[in-house]
Amino acid sequence: MAKVKTTFFCQNCGSQFAKWQGQCTSCKNWNTLVEEIIEKEDKKNWNPNVSTVKKRNSKPLKVQEIDSAQDARLVTLDNEFNRVLGGGVVPGSMILLGGEPGIGKSTLLLQIALTLPFKTLYVSGEESQKQIKMRAERINPESDFCYILTETKTQNIFKQIEDLEPDVLIIDSIQTLHSDYIESSAGSISQIKECTSELIKFAKETATPVILIGHITKDGHIAGPKILEHMVDTVLQFEGDRNHVFRILRANKNRFGSTNELGIYEMQGSGLREVSNPSEILITKKDGDLSGNAIAATLEGMRPLMVEVQALVSTAVYGTPQRSATGFNVKRLNMLLAVLEKRAGFRLGAKDVFLNITGGITVDDPAIDLAVVASILSSNEDEPLLSNFCFAAEVGLSGEIRPVQRVEQRILEAEKLGFSTIFVSKYNKISLKNTAIQVRLLSKIEDLVGVIV
Repeated sequence: MAKVKTTFFCQNCGSQFAKWQGQCTSCKNWNTLVEEIIEKEDKKNWNPNVSTVKKRNSKPLKVQEIDSAQDARLVTLDNEFNRVLGGGVVPGSMILLGGEPGIGKSTLLLQIALTLPFKTLYVSGEESQKQIKMRAERINPESDFCYILTETKTQNIFKQIEDLEPDVLIIDSIQTLHSDYIESSAGSISQIKECTSELIKFAKETATPVILIGHITKDGHIAGPKILEHMVDTVLQFEGDRNHVFRILRANKNRFGSTNELGIYEMQGSGLREVSNPSEILITKKDGDLSGNAIAATLEGMRPLMVEVQALVSTAVYGTPQRSATGFNVKRLNMLLAVLEKRAGFRLGAKDVFLNITGGITVDDPAIDLAVVASILSSNEDEPLLSNFCFAAEVGLSGEIRPVQRVEQRILEAEKLGFSTIFVSKYNKISLKNTAIQVRLLSKIEDLVGVIV
């Protein structure tokens, strides 16, 4: 009997060690090394038919000689999914979708598989065919192109792929797969690396896009070695609160498009509904004017969004005033409060300040600064802002109102949603003419104080 060979892998970064040690020398984390059985033998995982697979040219070419014509993308019927990917699914690409348990990852990909006009194989290692059938009946029960397979062994999956020859392959999830050529259990680092390598070889040699679902750890990172995210072409993150109906799809990595795009969905009984106008969920519908509310014109990728900023300023009950922000950087909030106190003369050092971005999203765009300042001033003075006011500018440390990029796109979005006045920086170059919205130019924070107070 051959001796069993084992090695130690870091669960955080995937580094390999010959013996156990307390600290991983690569990522510096403690107690992350686990022992796994390895087996070295000739791999025969994906053995394509030479006559049906176009081999890649391994001959070195000059840059001028390389064919730059791009393959046509597979455009799905989900416009939000297409936008995040950069226009559709690229043939031969590997896409990894991560998210918290119960957020709707399987529902999203099953919905895409049921609506694709291409032959799609949906492989599930977590649910039975009957369970998937029950969900499919709620989404789209009349799909003629979606095939369901419940299997976790990669060798059996590739046998079914050779018989079916699908145009798109979906794996739910990569942590449930295992290969015969690795002796460790499913979900281990070596199994995840091996199964992903087999799928990448299949995707690249057959130009078949493969979409993987990945579990995440308690820290919010995709489970398995970090090299998994380096191996794939696109890493998508599905976010949201299970207590709310809205979900956000982001691209953390995309070799074929922008990583700034955003897709928004609404969870319903019949699946996920695309939200084409995100401002409808980010702006609160209210009967009367309330103090502390301001509307900001921000951008996510190429998409303009109107988000509502809510602020509450109250007298500090305890000795140390509280500074709390949801969806906004607390350090930037402290900076803006210091600017208000230094440049505008507002004494907020002894008051609690709470800030919230409605809709459950996080905004990093500095153009939201002016709306944050306006909402804080409105709450401090208990004077509501006009409901048809919106803001788009950055605030500097000296109190100046700084210009932001693509301000004209923000102005047009505000006009489309019915706002009558938008406050922007005086230093923005604006060439728009014949617009129904009034553009008010500000140069310093004292100009805004004169409008609100």
